Amino acid sequence: MTELNNLNDNIESKKQSLDVLDKPEEIVNPISNIHNPLSENKVELRSNNEKEAATLFNGVEISKLTKRQLKKYRRMLQWNKSKKEKRAKERLRLKSKKKFARKNNIDLGPSRKQLKRCTMENSPCKTTVVIDLSFDDLMIDKDMGKVIKQILRIYTENRRSMTPMQLYITNFNGRSKLEMEKHNGYEHWDINFHSENYLDIFPKEKLVYLTSESDNDIMELSQDKVYIIGGLVDHNAHKGLCYKTALEQGIGHGRLPITEYFFTKHRKVFTINQVFEILLRVSEGKSFKCAFELVLPKRINIQPAASSKDS
Repeated sequence: MTELNNLNDNIESKKQSLDVLDKPEEIVNPISNIHNPLSENKVELRSNNEKEAATLFNGVEISKLTKRQLKKYRRMLQWNKSKKEKRAKERLRLKSKKKFARKNNIDLGPSRKQLKRCTMENSPCKTTVVIDLSFDDLMIDKDMGKVIKQILRIYTENRRSMTPMQLYITNFNGRSKLEMEKHNGYEHWDINFHSENYLDIFPKEKLVYLTSESDNDIMELSQDKVYIIGGLVDHNAHKGLCYKTALEQGIGHGRLPITEYFFTKHRKVFTINQVFEILLRVSEGKSFKCAFELVLPKRINIQPAASSKDS
């Protein structure tokens, strides 16, 4: 009889064990009860940042924004709201573009993996271009910002090239450096940044300052020369400054030969990134005429010169 009772007790205990397994919500996870102050701190920090972002815009309280600032704030909110959707659409567009290109044997150019290997160090092109940032004091903050934006475009074009040119930024200090520091990670870009002047880096006889006031047309690029582009956005307030600088320093100067191929009523002054891209296209093997047609915007309305030559 005792053995029978023991057997019933064993069966009853096993049933209770099975009941517990059938109700996992009743099982207590001992790890969940451990107090984690780090997770609480993260949640608190995130909530504080969200509160601060909700009450400030560019460091100004929302309630104290001007009408113009309020418009920008509302645009930012609208952009943040639609950002994920726009990016998803962009990914789909690129995917369909690649699919169409593969189907129709269209060359979309080098892949990102290929471009990562195309650094200045590995490039067969040794033509050197310098952006001279010695004009900080002559520009207002808005124009200083435009200079840096044009340098960003220059960097993008050079990185997308299979044969990038040797790109240097000189006199990189003061306001230009402060403006560039808004772009995180610029120190790792494939650009040679120097706080010194180009005269302290390159032999004087190799320097050629590009300026529209020069009478020397550059008909071909030399890998032995260093071409300098003035990092200045001045809206013609300092006309001839780069030419004057070249004369004072006793270095060579030259201009892009647009008058050899085109006639235009506009003053023959281009943006920093336009000059660089024209040089880049020529270094890739295109003629100056072709480079002008590719780079210059249609609104300039350049017309073929009467004695147009194609090099």
